[in-house]
Amino acid sequence: MRRVRPGAASRAPAERSLTSVAAGATYTGATRAAGETDLSQESQEGETVEAPRLWHVTLSVSGAEAPLKEVRRGLEQLAHDHPFLLTSRYAPDHAEIRYWEEARDLHDAAAVALRLWGEHRQSAQLPPWEIVGLEVIDRDTYHQRIAEGYGPLPATPVGVHPF
Repeated sequence: MRRVRPGAASRAPAERSLTSVAAGATYTGATRAAGETDLSQESQEGETVEAPRLWHVTLSVSGAEAPLKEVRRGLEQLAHDHPFLLTSRYAPDHAEIRYWEEARDLHDAAAVALRLWGEHRQSAQLPPWEIVGLEVIDRDTYHQRIAEGYGPLPATPVGVHPF
């Protein structure tokens, strides 16, 4: 899989394209009678393709203790490099990152999330922790959980904070 900008021409039509951008005009939010989101749109070639959807991602990482100042600085650098991050919480031996991802399906959103920590470990000088948890839920499920009073609380305050 490779990452491309939405609307960019794909060199390999069978290859999945991953995106990591804010919701745009391609996110319709319209629902069908069965309560499902209509995710189809027509490509330039006249084929029906799925439009991206919004997914709420919670990525949990853990490992050997690291100085709190270094953990915070690394998470702040990650948030600066990738402003799509909503909030990060951290402790000396673990952290949790929450954000919205725009992707065609859950598989694409999870693939991007699983690469996030490793791909930015050096550039953001993140601790050498491993991913120990991942939750990816669609936008409707996220809002349903919030309305029913369970599930992840809304990401407020936004930013990098200690647990």
